[in-house]
Amino acid sequence: MNKQELVAAMAGKSGLTKADSEKALNAFTAAVADALGKGDSVQLVGFGTFAVSQRSARTGKNPRTGAKLQIAAKKVAKFKAGKALADKVN
Repeated sequence: MNKQELVAAMAGKSGLTKADSEKALNAFTAAVADALGKGDSVQLVGFGTFAVSQRSARTGKNPRTGAKLQIAAKKVAKFKAGKALADKVN
């Protein structure tokens, strides 16, 4: 499902117009991105949790040349599904 299909599905389930659904989706993604940028987590009970995790520095290998290279530490966004979502998927 791409963004436009998601917007159409949201509009169908909520009764909003596609334009209003797209605004709501954009606002949601911006709010989650802002919270994660500050290092906070976003918990949606029954759906899941968006959080920031620290990935440590490590040594990698260039697959073409075999040369070793250093991969820097960085923060990554993670999502952990809640019980209700996990049960629905399974």
